[in-house]
Amino acid sequence: MSETLGIFFCYCKLRKLCPLSSRLQNLTLTNVSVDWNIFLELLQTIWQSSIEYFNINNFTQLSNIEKYNFRYSGTSMKALALKNILVTDLYFSQDDLYRILADMNIEALTVAGSEMIHMLCPSSNSPFRYLNFINNDLTDLLFQNCDTLIQLEIFILQKNKFESLSKVSSMTRYMKSLRYLDMSSNLLRTDGAEEHCQWTESLKELDLSSNQLTESVFGCLPVNVNKLDLHNNQISSVPQGIAELKSLKELNLASNRLADLPGCGGFSALEILNMEMNSILTPSADFFESCQRVRELEAGHNPFKCSCELQAFVRLERQSGGKLSGWPEAYVCEYPEDLKGTQLKDFHLTELACNTTLLLVTALLLTLVLVGVVAFLCIYLDVPWYTKRRAWHECPEERETVLQFHAFISYSERDSVWVKTELIPNLEKGEGSVQLCQHERNFVPGKSIVENIINCIDKSYKSIFVLSPNFVQSEWCHYELYFAHHKLFSENCNSLILILLEPIPPYIIPARYHKLKALMAKRTYLEWPKERSKRALFWANLRAAININLPVAEGQRCGERD
Repeated sequence: MSETLGIFFCYCKLRKLCPLSSRLQNLTLTNVSVDWNIFLELLQTIWQSSIEYFNINNFTQLSNIEKYNFRYSGTSMKALALKNILVTDLYFSQDDLYRILADMNIEALTVAGSEMIHMLCPSSNSPFRYLNFINNDLTDLLFQNCDTLIQLEIFILQKNKFESLSKVSSMTRYMKSLRYLDMSSNLLRTDGAEEHCQWTESLKELDLSSNQLTESVFGCLPVNVNKLDLHNNQISSVPQGIAELKSLKELNLASNRLADLPGCGGFSALEILNMEMNSILTPSADFFESCQRVRELEAGHNPFKCSCELQAFVRLERQSGGKLSGWPEAYVCEYPEDLKGTQLKDFHLTELACNTTLLLVTALLLTLVLVGVVAFLCIYLDVPWYTKRRAWHECPEERETVLQFHAFISYSERDSVWVKTELIPNLEKGEGSVQLCQHERNFVPGKSIVENIINCIDKSYKSIFVLSPNFVQSEWCHYELYFAHHKLFSENCNSLILILLEPIPPYIIPARYHKLKALMAKRTYLEWPKERSKRALFWANLRAAININLPVAEGQRCGERD
């Protein structure tokens, strides 16, 4: 290090060419600030010395960039790395800067973290085998129609500003030796020009992770690729028949939006597949049959729905001889609620639960018993309630005296934070405040939950349901919706208000929620806006929906009877 500092001090202070030691092969300069011409003269001196690997970190160019006749001959240099370069000259010819770098007769060049916006194509066939332009501002214009990088094998363009995948493919078409290309963390998307993709046939490894690609990317991939990384994109499916990647052995589709494991029809040589952190509820049980050459599957950290179909997948995994990577820790049930957190290896269902024929026979035998029980419950529980509601319907003035609350709130405990921090404060405070019935503060101790629910709905002008994926997993929310639905049809009134807190995918709504599906299909619901600017209108619409003058003073419990 002392020898290096002496060399640099000698040159910068005396501006003489100091002979570099013939023993020195690696040189690193850090925190350098010099004029452009002085830097190039220093680089020229090093170029014709014994140094093979030259690194510059945190370099600031001070003066104007001018044309310089750089002499490339007679060098021992193999690799040059320029990291965190700051160019202070705002107006200069690009050729004066980029031509120096483009025509270097070395094997490896790195320009990283330097806000570089362009690079010229080498003037003649270049010896570059390794180029690393990580963390710059390069765009789709780079190396278009450039036919002199015929020896380039490894090309790293991570963290730049590329947008068009078809133009990236066009960039590589003359790179006859290119084996590895890293385009991760750009702005790539498929632009409708997939049929014009022109990848070099030599490309074996391609990294397209952390971009904006969708399933149409499979129409623009190099046919000879062995290893493909597409994790952290926006892919929701793997289309069949678009492309056949017969040489593909390793595929990474983690952190996308896939709902199932892909088939291997187009990936006949696939050996390693990563499907972690997608949206897979029930993976296809025939995966191991269609992908017999796969020896390692990473499918953990998905929201598995523990059902009969999933049990079949687990059984096939046991027969496959341990192909699931991360088993069993990474494979946990997310649905239904009562099995959440259960490892798949501990999930079991009886033969009756999964055998449809046996289940139907058993259900048929039980139906006769259930009919009698249901009839008894209807006569001794529902009829009094129907009688009471008919009297209210015929005597509306009696009904007015029963109302004690503007609205009863039904929600999942998992959404209680939003209810307590957004819904209740915005409705109960300020002008035109309303009185809400909430189970935590208004249910009467000592009475059953079902009785409390019925009384709260009876004494509320409206029933507000906060809908979300959590709502459909709650048994008590199901009861509350059932009784409110009863009130809707028995009184023929518009007493329900639906608030969609989060979108509910249709496939996670249980079959018993047919009333909810029907209501969402036929009735208008209020959707909680993510933009703050739209929330004032949301609260105004909600207040207008429950506007009524209550005849009874505040403070009564919703479970109390007159």
